[in-house]
Amino acid sequence: VPVTRPLSAEEIEGDYESNTGRVIVEMYGVDGLHPDQAPGALVASHGPFAWGPDASAAVEMAAAIELIAELAAHTLAIERDRPPIEDELLERHFSRKHGPMAYYGQP
Repeated sequence: VPVTRPLSAEEIEGDYESNTGRVIVEMYGVDGLHPDQAPGALVASHGPFAWGPDASAAVEMAAAIELIAELAAHTLAIERDRPPIEDELLERHFSRKHGPMAYYGQP
């Protein structure tokens, strides 16, 4: 699940709601990830945002993000110093399901 950078003090004091959206858009531009590939994100120190072709898909994505966050919290409770997944493994998991040569999972 992509995570945004924290908003600056100026962004919080300014047009907070619009700036929250801007950090989401900015995050996708930096990582080269398209919003259709990961239709949800965690906004640092805020919470999940999700979208999709309809409200049902957005709610499904929001529930998935919450489950992933819960699993991550349990992992850190068991092994506090657990390092994040390696970039290569993360890319492999993503690409085999969603990349141009996808071969894993449902069509």
